[in-house]
Amino acid sequence: MKKLPLFIILAGLVVIGIGVWQIVETKFLTDTSLKEAKEIVAQAESRANTELDEETPKKSEKIEPPDFGDTVGLLSIPKIKAELAIVEGTDPNDLKKGVGHYKGSYFPSENGQIVLSGHRDTVFRRLGELKPGDIFEVDMANGKFKYELTETKIVDKNDRSIITLQNTKEELIVITCYPFRFVGDAPERYIIYAKPI
Repeated sequence: MKKLPLFIILAGLVVIGIGVWQIVETKFLTDTSLKEAKEIVAQAESRANTELDEETPKKSEKIEPPDFGDTVGLLSIPKIKAELAIVEGTDPNDLKKGVGHYKGSYFPSENGQIVLSGHRDTVFRRLGELKPGDIFEVDMANGKFKYELTETKIVDKNDRSIITLQNTKEELIVITCYPFRFVGDAPERYIIYAKPI
Protein backbone atom coordinates (compact mmCIF):
# COMPACT_ATOMS: atom_id res chain seq x y z
CA MET A 1 0.00 0.00 0.00
CA LYS A 2 2.87 2.38 0.78
CA LYS A 3 4.32 1.81 -2.69
CA LEU A 4 1.26 3.20 -4.49
CA PRO A 5 1.93 6.91 -3.69
CA LEU A 6 5.57 6.45 -4.74
CA PHE A 7 4.46 4.84 -8.01
CA ILE A 8 2.04 7.73 -8.69
CA ILE A 9 4.79 10.29 -8.03
CA LEU A 10 7.22 8.45 -10.34
CA ALA A 11 4.58 8.16 -13.07
CA GLY A 12 3.89 11.90 -12.74
CA LEU A 13 7.59 12.71 -13.05
CA VAL A 14 7.87 10.56 -16.18
CA VAL A 15 4.89 12.34 -17.77
CA ILE A 16 6.35 15.76 -16.90
CA GLY A 17 9.75 14.69 -18.25
CA ILE A 18 8.21 13.60 -21.57
CA GLY A 19 6.32 16.90 -21.82
CA VAL A 20 9.45 18.95 -21.14
CA TRP A 21 11.41 16.89 -23.69
CA GLN A 22 8.74 17.52 -26.37
CA ILE A 23 8.80 21.27 -25.69
CA VAL A 24 12.60 21.41 -25.86
CA GLU A 25 12.70 19.30 -29.04
CA THR A 26 10.07 21.45 -30.77
CA LYS A 27 11.89 24.66 -29.77
CA PHE A 28 15.18 23.32 -31.13
CA LEU A 29 13.59 22.18 -34.42
CA THR A 30 11.70 25.46 -34.98
CA ASP A 31 14.83 27.51 -34.23
CA THR A 32 16.89 25.42 -36.68
CA SER A 33 14.24 25.72 -39.41
CA LEU A 34 13.91 29.47 -38.83
CA LYS A 35 17.66 29.87 -39.25
CA GLU A 36 17.51 27.88 -42.53
CA ALA A 37 14.56 29.99 -43.74
CA LYS A 38 16.45 33.21 -43.09
CA GLU A 39 19.43 31.83 -45.02
CA ILE A 40 17.16 31.00 -47.99
CA VAL A 41 15.77 34.54 -47.94
CA ALA A 42 19.25 36.10 -47.66
CA GLN A 43 20.52 34.03 -50.61
CA ALA A 44 17.48 35.03 -52.70
CA GLU A 45 18.08 38.72 -51.88
CA SER A 46 21.75 38.37 -52.79
CA ARG A 47 20.82 36.79 -56.15
CA ALA A 48 18.26 39.54 -56.79
CA ASN A 49 20.86 42.24 -56.08
CA THR A 50 23.34 40.54 -58.42
CA GLU A 51 20.69 40.36 -61.16
CA LEU A 52 19.96 44.07 -60.75
CA ASP A 53 23.62 44.75 -61.50
CA GLU A 54 23.44 42.74 -64.75
CA GLU A 55 22.10 44.27 -67.99
CA THR A 56 19.44 41.58 -68.53
CA PRO A 57 17.97 40.38 -65.25
CA LYS A 58 16.72 36.78 -65.07
CA LYS A 59 13.04 36.03 -64.55
CA SER A 60 11.86 34.81 -61.17
CA GLU A 61 12.46 31.07 -61.04
CA LYS A 62 9.77 28.54 -60.32
CA ILE A 63 10.19 26.66 -57.05
CA GLU A 64 11.40 23.08 -57.57
CA PRO A 65 9.28 20.55 -55.69
CA PRO A 66 10.97 20.15 -52.30
CA ASP A 67 11.20 16.96 -50.26
CA PHE A 68 9.08 16.48 -47.15
CA GLY A 69 10.65 18.26 -44.19
CA ASP A 70 12.71 20.70 -46.30
CA THR A 71 12.65 24.34 -45.22
CA VAL A 72 11.26 26.33 -48.19
CA GLY A 73 10.69 29.86 -46.95
CA LEU A 74 9.76 32.32 -44.25
CA LEU A 75 6.29 33.45 -43.12
CA SER A 76 6.14 36.79 -41.31
CA ILE A 77 3.00 38.12 -39.63
CA PRO A 78 3.80 41.71 -38.53
CA LYS A 79 0.63 42.21 -36.45
CA ILE A 80 1.62 39.46 -34.01
CA LYS A 81 5.39 39.88 -34.51
CA ALA A 82 5.80 36.32 -35.81
CA GLU A 83 8.63 35.00 -37.99
CA LEU A 84 8.09 31.35 -38.85
CA ALA A 85 9.88 28.86 -41.07
CA ILE A 86 7.79 27.29 -43.84
CA VAL A 87 8.51 23.57 -44.13
CA GLU A 88 7.32 21.21 -46.87
CA GLY A 89 4.67 18.83 -45.56
CA THR A 90 2.06 18.75 -42.84
CA ASP A 91 2.72 15.53 -40.96
CA PRO A 92 3.57 15.78 -37.24
CA ASN A 93 7.35 15.70 -37.80
CA ASP A 94 7.14 18.54 -40.35
CA LEU A 95 4.90 20.67 -38.12
CA LYS A 96 7.40 20.36 -35.24
CA LYS A 97 9.77 22.42 -37.41
CA GLY A 98 7.41 25.26 -38.30
CA VAL A 99 4.50 26.09 -40.58
CA GLY A 100 3.71 23.25 -42.99
CA HIS A 101 3.19 23.82 -46.73
CA TYR A 102 0.51 21.39 -47.88
CA LYS A 103 2.14 19.10 -50.47
CA GLY A 104 0.36 19.54 -53.78
CA SER A 105 -0.73 23.11 -53.10
CA TYR A 106 0.90 25.93 -55.01
CA PHE A 107 3.69 28.33 -54.15
CA PRO A 108 3.52 32.13 -54.42
CA SER A 109 3.45 33.38 -58.04
CA GLU A 110 2.05 30.07 -59.36
CA ASN A 111 -1.54 31.42 -59.56
CA GLY A 112 -3.17 28.84 -57.32
CA GLN A 113 -4.19 27.97 -53.79
CA ILE A 114 -1.28 28.14 -51.32
CA VAL A 115 -2.10 26.14 -48.17
CA LEU A 116 -0.14 26.60 -44.94
CA SER A 117 -0.89 24.77 -41.71
CA GLY A 118 0.45 24.91 -38.16
CA HIS A 119 -0.25 23.91 -34.59
CA ARG A 120 -2.45 26.23 -32.52
CA ASP A 121 -0.30 25.72 -29.45
CA THR A 122 3.10 26.43 -31.03
CA VAL A 123 3.60 28.50 -34.21
CA PHE A 124 -0.01 29.76 -34.48
CA ARG A 125 -0.72 30.51 -30.79
CA ARG A 126 -1.79 34.10 -31.56
CA LEU A 127 -3.50 33.55 -34.93
CA GLY A 128 -6.91 34.39 -33.45
CA GLU A 129 -5.77 38.00 -32.88
CA LEU A 130 -5.67 38.69 -36.63
CA LYS A 131 -8.43 40.67 -38.37
CA PRO A 132 -9.30 41.47 -42.00
CA GLY A 133 -6.69 43.80 -43.44
CA ASP A 134 -3.76 42.25 -41.54
CA ILE A 135 -0.77 41.24 -43.64
CA PHE A 136 1.11 37.98 -44.23
CA GLU A 137 4.57 38.21 -45.81
CA VAL A 138 5.97 35.15 -47.55
CA ASP A 139 9.67 35.11 -48.50
CA MET A 140 10.77 32.29 -50.78
CA ALA A 141 13.73 31.56 -53.01
CA ASN A 142 11.73 33.06 -55.92
CA GLY A 143 10.84 36.35 -54.25
CA LYS A 144 8.87 38.24 -51.60
CA PHE A 145 5.08 38.14 -51.58
CA LYS A 146 2.43 39.91 -49.48
CA TYR A 147 -1.13 38.80 -48.74
CA GLU A 148 -3.96 40.62 -47.02
CA LEU A 149 -6.35 38.76 -44.73
CA THR A 150 -9.84 38.97 -46.24
CA GLU A 151 -11.92 36.63 -44.06
CA THR A 152 -11.85 33.88 -41.45
CA LYS A 153 -14.15 30.99 -40.76
CA ILE A 154 -14.45 27.97 -38.51
CA VAL A 155 -15.24 24.54 -39.93
CA ASP A 156 -15.52 20.98 -38.67
CA LYS A 157 -12.17 19.15 -38.57
CA ASN A 158 -13.46 16.69 -41.20
CA ASP A 159 -14.49 19.42 -43.68
CA ARG A 160 -12.34 18.76 -46.76
CA SER A 161 -13.95 21.47 -48.92
CA ILE A 162 -11.40 24.14 -47.88
CA ILE A 163 -8.43 22.66 -49.74
CA THR A 164 -9.48 22.73 -53.39
CA LEU A 165 -6.01 23.08 -54.96
CA GLN A 166 -7.62 25.39 -57.52
CA ASN A 167 -5.31 27.13 -59.98
CA THR A 168 -7.52 29.92 -61.32
CA LYS A 169 -6.43 32.64 -58.88
CA GLU A 170 -3.75 33.03 -56.26
CA GLU A 171 -4.95 32.82 -52.66
CA LEU A 172 -3.31 32.02 -49.35
CA ILE A 173 -5.14 29.67 -46.98
CA VAL A 174 -3.83 29.38 -43.40
CA ILE A 175 -5.22 26.55 -41.27
CA THR A 176 -4.91 25.64 -37.60
CA CYS A 177 -6.91 23.66 -35.04
CA TYR A 178 -9.72 25.36 -33.12
CA PRO A 179 -10.67 26.27 -30.39
CA PHE A 180 -7.25 27.71 -29.62
CA ARG A 181 -7.26 26.78 -25.93
CA PHE A 182 -8.89 23.37 -26.37
CA VAL A 183 -7.16 20.51 -24.53
CA GLY A 184 -6.78 17.39 -26.67
CA ASP A 185 -7.77 16.73 -30.27
CA ALA A 186 -9.60 19.91 -31.36
CA PRO A 187 -12.97 19.33 -33.09
CA GLU A 188 -12.75 22.27 -35.52
CA ARG A 189 -10.38 24.12 -37.84
CA TYR A 190 -9.76 27.88 -37.99
CA ILE A 191 -9.35 29.02 -41.60
CA ILE A 192 -7.83 32.30 -42.80
CA TYR A 193 -8.21 33.47 -46.39
CA ALA A 194 -5.80 36.05 -47.77
CA LYS A 195 -5.39 37.64 -51.21
CA PRO A 196 -2.17 38.83 -52.85
CA ILE A 197 -1.41 42.57 -52.72
